[in-house]
Amino acid sequence: MRLNDCHNIDDFRRLARARLPGPVFHYIDGAADDEVTRRRNTAAYESCDLVPNVLAGVEDIDMSVTVMGKRIAMPLFLSPTALQRLFHWRGERAVAAAAEKFGTWFGISSLATVSIAEIGQSISSPKLFQLYVHKDKGLNAAMIAACKAAKFDAIALTVDTIVGGNRERCLRTGFTSPPRLTPGSALSFAMHPRWTLNYLFRDPFELSNLKDYLDEGSRKSMSVGDYFTKMLDQSLDWKTAEAIRADWGGQFCLKGIMSVEDARRAVDIGATAIMVSNHGGRQLDGSRAPFDQLAEIVDAVGDKIDVICDGGITRGSHVLKALSVGATACSGGRLYLYALAAAGQAGVERTLGNLRSEIERDMKLMGARQVSDLTRANLRWR
Repeated sequence: MRLNDCHNIDDFRRLARARLPGPVFHYIDGAADDEVTRRRNTAAYESCDLVPNVLAGVEDIDMSVTVMGKRIAMPLFLSPTALQRLFHWRGERAVAAAAEKFGTWFGISSLATVSIAEIGQSISSPKLFQLYVHKDKGLNAAMIAACKAAKFDAIALTVDTIVGGNRERCLRTGFTSPPRLTPGSALSFAMHPRWTLNYLFRDPFELSNLKDYLDEGSRKSMSVGDYFTKMLDQSLDWKTAEAIRADWGGQFCLKGIMSVEDARRAVDIGATAIMVSNHGGRQLDGSRAPFDQLAEIVDAVGDKIDVICDGGITRGSHVLKALSVGATACSGGRLYLYALAAAGQAGVERTLGNLRSEIERDMKLMGARQVSDLTRANLRWR
């Protein structure tokens, strides 16, 4: 399979699986426990049907939206994800360049493999930083200060990772950051020489924003689940979140909100956005899909705060369904990580182009000339 044969997310997934060592692929692809929630995140969209209108004069459409204070060219952006240089040697650099080309938000994780400063200098399009609150308060303060210096546009505080999810695929494959050679993984690394040579002979792998404070993840191998459980602050609470919002002083998002009560509290502490998200099913298996929770959260706070539907999106029609319910925009991680692993920046650009074309085509087929034309009147649930 070649890049030009990748017409949807599943195609990119197959190509990524061929190009990555098993432990690295299964880190992207896997989730917690029985992976029920991971499957449910996408399946939730299948229980909702679109009802199109016709003869609407849709030769020209406008799919732009304003989210977290920035106008973006399409109602879909790239969620922050960790460890991107394990998936392709250019990592966040490739994804940032693709997002800028498509005029949409790009986010980097606290566990990014490129520094906040470099991303700040490399692109002018909207930049989001995903903050994991560590036990080391000096590290937390340093990351926020770096975001200010690099002129990031928003911070997303992740609120669903005070302990690591039970990622059984990673336990079976022995996946760690940095990767650790084991008898079980050695053959897979050997069978993917291009990936292995890039890993060994390109810039040394590191968690760029953490390495000056922590050995774990950069010089000391650790699973992501163990990292969350051992390194992150399990006392994180609403008071801390409000203090971080005040320290940052700009657009502030809470990532991992799934209940109406928490959505209302996000408004109360001055957040300007929430990401309705279950971390791609990688934390609490058995939790609901973001799309299934979206309507009640939009009804509660949608007139007060940006509501972003995050996770499970594999088609432009999924984006239209979330927008019709009332989401401000949508976001996702795996939808571009497969593409990054498959073909670097060119892969991310192709998957964004595919999804943008689907959104545009589906809006025309729905008779919607702009995002505000999409409403619940266009939906029916099975």
